[in-house]
Amino acid sequence: MPYLRFPFGPDERGRSRGADDATHVRDMIEQVLFTVPGERVNRPDFGCGLLQLVFAPNSDTLAAAVQMSVQGALQQWLGERIAVEAVNVSSRDAVLQVEVQYVLRQGQQRRLARFTRDLP
Repeated sequence: MPYLRFPFGPDERGRSRGADDATHVRDMIEQVLFTVPGERVNRPDFGCGLLQLVFAPNSDTLAAAVQMSVQGALQQWLGERIAVEAVNVSSRDAVLQVEVQYVLRQGQQRRLARFTRDLP
């Protein structure tokens, strides 16, 4: 396994957890979604600012803006690895849920990744 898992941590043997290619891509999607632009020192434009938009008043316009922001960030940062087919973002009872349907460019495998975060 040539990649490290995100978040970094030990496996059952006490070594760094590894990831195959498909798991690594899923981990990268999670990093793009939940990294606030400006958070990374050498990549200040990395991320999509999803967590910042959660507290805005809920509306169809906001939902469309969030979807476009997420899709644009995934295309910018992972466009060589995946083709994003759909993004669904919802917030209920202080929990943010994001579903991303995508196709791995290598092997043309369709995937669905679900991510949840408790909101502060």
